Amino acid sequence: MGERPYVLLSCSVSLDGYLDSAGEERLLLSNDADFDRVDAVRAGCDAILVGAATVRNDDPRLQIRSAQRRRARVAQGRPEGPVKVTLTSGGELEPGARFFTLGDGEKLVYCPDATAAGLESRVGSLAKVVALGPEVRMADVVADLGARGVRRLMVEGGGAVHTQFLAAGLADELQLVVAPFFVGDSRARRFVGDADFPFSAGRRAELVETRAIGDVALLRYALSDRFEA
Repeated sequence: MGERPYVLLSCSVSLDGYLDSAGEERLLLSNDADFDRVDAVRAGCDAILVGAATVRNDDPRLQIRSAQRRRARVAQGRPEGPVKVTLTSGGELEPGARFFTLGDGEKLVYCPDATAAGLESRVGSLAKVVALGPEVRMADVVADLGARGVRRLMVEGGGAVHTQFLAAGLADELQLVVAPFFVGDSRARRFVGDADFPFSAGRRAELVETRAIGDVALLRYALSDRFEA
C-alpha cells in the first residue's frame, strides 16, 4: 500500500461563496492569469479529481493547456497529463463527456459495488471502473490512488466533493480564489455544504499566502502538517 497522496483542493468562488450561477451557462470566476497558474499547479500533480456532478455540469477537459508544461512532464519521464479521476454514487456518467474523450492518459471512475456493472458497460472501454464497497468514501479513494503511485492529488470540485474531503480531514492544502463580484442567488452551488469540519472558530486554518492575480485574490491555506510551501 502506497503512502496517502498529498491532497490539494483548488477552487474559485464569488464574494458570497458560490461556485457558479444558478443558470445553465457556466460562470467564469477567474481570469486568464489565474487559469495559467492553475495549469501550472495541474502540471505538478499526478492526478486530478472531480465529482460526477462537475463532469455533467461543466464538462471539464482536465488537461494541461501549456504545450511547454506537457513536454516538460514527458522529459521527466512522466505522462503528458495527470490521471483523470472521478467518483459517482449513482453512476450517471455519459461516455461522450470530455473527461472520457479527451487525452490518452489513464482515467479512473470510483463507484459503489452496486453501480459498477452499469458503469462498466457504459464507460469501461474508456476508463477503469473501481468499485469501493457499499459506498464511496474519500479515505478509500485516496488510499487506492496512493497504491497506484499517485503522490500529489489535485481536487477541483465540486462542492460535495470539497465538503467530503474537508470533513474527512484528508485535505493538506486549500487554494481558494475569490472573484470580485457576487452571485446573490441561493439556488446556486456553494463552495461547501453542511458538515462537521475540522476547522472552526475554535481551530482556525493557517493562512500561508495571499496574492492578487489581476482582479482576483488567491488565498492559500495549510490544512495539515504535511503542507508543502
